[in-house]
Amino acid sequence: MTQDRPLSEWQKLRLTFTRRWRDSGFWYGLAIALIWPFAMFGTKVGWRGGEHIPRSGGALLAINHVSFADPIFDVAFTICHGRMPRFLAKSELWDMPVVKWVLGGGKHIPVYRASIRAKDAYRDAIAAIERGEIVAFYPEGTYTADPDGWPMKAKNGIGRIALLTGAPVIPVANWGTQDVLPPSSGRPRLRPRRRVTVVAGPPVDLSAWLGGPRTRTALDGATNAIMSDVTKLVAEIRGETPPAEPFTPGADAPREERPAS
Repeated sequence: MTQDRPLSEWQKLRLTFTRRWRDSGFWYGLAIALIWPFAMFGTKVGWRGGEHIPRSGGALLAINHVSFADPIFDVAFTICHGRMPRFLAKSELWDMPVVKWVLGGGKHIPVYRASIRAKDAYRDAIAAIERGEIVAFYPEGTYTADPDGWPMKAKNGIGRIALLTGAPVIPVANWGTQDVLPPSSGRPRLRPRRRVTVVAGPPVDLSAWLGGPRTRTALDGATNAIMSDVTKLVAEIRGETPPAEPFTPGADAPREERPAS
C-alpha cells in the first residue's frame, strides 16, 4: 500500500470550518453536518489529488464503488476542495419520504432507468453539467462484485454523458470504505478506526472519441478509458497490480490467477 498519510486532527478541524457550505440545500446540508463527525473524526481518512477537481464549470467525477459508505467520503473530499457534488440516483428514490427531501434539496439527479431512449435516462445529468455542476458518477452501477475488490466492468452511461457534453472526467478512487461499512453488512465498524483513502487523478484523455460518431464502440471505448484510469488510482493506493481484464458480472470465463501481494 502507498504511504498516503491520513489527515491530522488539526487538518480535520480546519476543514470542518472552511469546507464548502453553499449550494447544499437545507436537507442535504443537514445530512452532511450530521455525518461529518463520523467521516472526519471516526476514521483515519486521507486524500490527495484535489487539485484536479475543476474550481468552476461542469465536470464528471468517475468513482469506483466498494461500499455504501463511499458517498460519505466522496462528498467530504469534494466539498473540501471547493465544489458541491451532485449524485446520480435511481428516480424511484424521489418517491420516498425524507430521502426525496435530501436528494431534491441537494440538486441530486434522478436516473430514469425505464426510459426508452438512453439519452433521456441521463437528461438531468447532462443539464446539470451544462449549467456548471460537478456530477459524481459510479460507473459500475453498484459496489463491485470483484472478489478482490477491484473495479469491475462499467456500464457505458458515463461514456455517453462525457461524449455528449465534452465535460472533463476526473477519475477518483476509494479504498478502505469497505472496512468501515462492508458490503455484506449493514453495521459500520468503528473500532479500531479504519483507514480510508480517496485519490483523484488528472482528467481522462477522451480525445480519440470526442467529436466522432457516438457508436456503441465509441461509448464502450470512452468508458473503458475512464475505468482504466480509475483502476490505476486504486492500484496506487493498494500498492498492487490489478487484473489484466476487469471482472464482468455474469461472465462464466474464469479470471487468470495472480500471486498474492
